[in-house]
Amino acid sequence: MNDAVTMRGDPPTPPAQPPPHPAPLGELALLFLRLGCTAFGGPAAHIALMEIEVVQRRRWLTPERFLDLLGAANLIPGPSSSELAIYIGYERAGYRGLLVAGACFILPATVITGALAWAYLRFGALPQVGGALYGIKPVIIALVVQVLWGLGPKAIKTRLLAVLGVVAAAAVALGVEPLAVLAGAGAASVLVRCAGRGATDKSAAPAIAPMLAAVTAGATTAAPFSLLGLFLVFVKIGATVFGSGYVLLAFLRADLVERLHWLTEPQLLDAVVVGQITPGPVFTTATFIGYLLGGVPGAGLSTLAIFLPGFLLVAASGPLVARLRRSATAGAFLDGVNVGSLALLAIVTWQLGRTAVIDGITAALTVASAVLLLRFKVSSLWLILGGGVLGVVAQILR
Repeated sequence: MNDAVTMRGDPPTPPAQPPPHPAPLGELALLFLRLGCTAFGGPAAHIALMEIEVVQRRRWLTPERFLDLLGAANLIPGPSSSELAIYIGYERAGYRGLLVAGACFILPATVITGALAWAYLRFGALPQVGGALYGIKPVIIALVVQVLWGLGPKAIKTRLLAVLGVVAAAAVALGVEPLAVLAGAGAASVLVRCAGRGATDKSAAPAIAPMLAAVTAGATTAAPFSLLGLFLVFVKIGATVFGSGYVLLAFLRADLVERLHWLTEPQLLDAVVVGQITPGPVFTTATFIGYLLGGVPGAGLSTLAIFLPGFLLVAASGPLVARLRRSATAGAFLDGVNVGSLALLAIVTWQLGRTAVIDGITAALTVASAVLLLRFKVSSLWLILGGGVLGVVAQILR
């Protein structure tokens, strides 16, 4: 699943046709531009803000319909809060609304991230910037731990799924391709279910096949850097990332750091930091990385590539979502993918933690941030800002 909490309940049923009385596109554009400029705090905060705006204030949707669309967004790969914005746009103004709402929600973060990427390349070697990153990176590790803590109990619902998660984590640690881990986890979950019931839910095959194809397709081979290669990497990631948006880290590390060697681990962490301190979807991390690797063309292509699958899947997912919700076997496949996603996230957290937590100060900052997040529910934005300030102070005092 994606980076929001999965909603269980009645099957989401996005409309087969655009609404008979479309809303003005300007109204949609203004709302989602404003949300894109102000929606700090991650996917859960984005979804809460959308619910306030479109259900409580404007009454565009009923609470039940909003939950249906959120459930649909959680059943397809990609950034769930962005896909929820796309669903809402389609609900209000058909395919034109789909494009307007999604683009306006993504655009502000893209512009801000691109500007920060320019500043990073221009000023990143300054001691003040290095100090801020020194303090922010441990906070990012704590944020990922918080995601694992929150999503773990929801994904690991049985002992068999717990075992599957351990096996998936071991496979990731041994260097197995993340796509293969997700596909294998989903398939294993289905096999366990079928073995337990002694029969196969044949009605699930049409629903599982496109999902399995999405998870297993699009692998690229090692090659020198090119804009086409960069585009293909981010298309693959946008079409296959299930679970928390932080699972994006595992795919970025596997492709860009480990396999292609286009990016270093410190650069990857810096990209994640920028994704956290900007409003809007975390997936605009792709904009930052694209700029580092290919300048303005790289930033544009990376952003287009990572969000394109979400637009296409939202537009085409009506019949697929209904089949998935009706099929217990397809649900088992998605349960396995969820567990595999958390396994990826756990291992990449450990790997990146070794880069971020390098001394007593960063270790203490990681622990303190985790306690403040888990026990006192402190806003991640304040923790990131505080970590940056403490990092600069520590740099000055040395």
